[in-house]
Amino acid sequence: MNSKISILVFSIVLLTAGCNRGGKQGTMDKEVGTVETIVEVKVQTVYLQSVEQEQIYTGTILPNTRNMISSFQATMRIDKIMVEVGDYVTEGQLLVRMEETNYLQAKMQVENLKVDFGRVEALYQSGGVSKQQLDQMKVQLEVAQESLANLQKNTFLKSPVSGTVTMRNFDNGDLTGGQPILQVQQLNPLKILINIQEVYYPLVKPLMAASIRLESYPDDLFEAKVKLVYPTIDPVTHTFTTEMVVNNTNMKIRPGMFARVSFVFGSKERIVVPDRAVVKQSGVNDRYVYVLNSDQTVSYTKVVLGQRMGSTYELLSGLQDGDIVVTAGLTRLVDGTKVKVVE
Repeated sequence: MNSKISILVFSIVLLTAGCNRGGKQGTMDKEVGTVETIVEVKVQTVYLQSVEQEQIYTGTILPNTRNMISSFQATMRIDKIMVEVGDYVTEGQLLVRMEETNYLQAKMQVENLKVDFGRVEALYQSGGVSKQQLDQMKVQLEVAQESLANLQKNTFLKSPVSGTVTMRNFDNGDLTGGQPILQVQQLNPLKILINIQEVYYPLVKPLMAASIRLESYPDDLFEAKVKLVYPTIDPVTHTFTTEMVVNNTNMKIRPGMFARVSFVFGSKERIVVPDRAVVKQSGVNDRYVYVLNSDQTVSYTKVVLGQRMGSTYELLSGLQDGDIVVTAGLTRLVDGTKVKVVE
């Protein structure tokens, strides 16, 4: 019995000693956990550089002019349409001939009035009628002639510009119902409207050059010039509208194409940083870089990006000339991490 008690007491002593030894190991583990970790990184020094202040605006290519070809008489019937969609037409070319009944009647009326006016004028010369009667007859003839000229324009529809037929809504024999019959667009030159920030209003002048890139021709660069600067600033967006003219001699560009218009507003001295040094903070749109300190630690520093230039960014704020930024090994860093610079 005594031997069993002795064994039990001895076991308890061993267990207690084991527990004590385990607590000391935990402290050691904790102490080991505080051993400073040094992360190997690559760095690059950033400097002030002259950076072109390029601004890019988007818009849609528009025809220089867009003309709807129609007749003012809603009930007129189309006699013949002379052109098809895609045809190039010149200014003054006959495009549509409407039914001529009303025109021929008005023309006959004018001819009769001319004869009557000649008779009244002869009577006036001989004293047979008064000056007032002659003047009344003259006004009546002039009104009829003006009406005939207007009816002629709306019976024989001509193109007001040189351009391309881009729409046809009717066929021969249709009643127009007052709707446009054709559409003619002037495709050379073309134009584009863009909205520019008000800070650049003093810099944008007529004939100022810009370059254009199109989604349809990503490898081509087209030239444009400022044609018109609108005289007011939008109070909501704080932008002003600018009309650009685009030369289209080779007819590659078409209305409706999406375009990016690039202006260069001089140059400024800016810090330029490699894109691989920039970290985007999750959940927000802020950007940061790790700056190497003299004690070989890093500081998590917020920066404000300007334009992207290939594999670098222009910085608007956040760094100084000569700062050293981390370009590799960023994923293992936090603010204050000790680092070792490697090649």
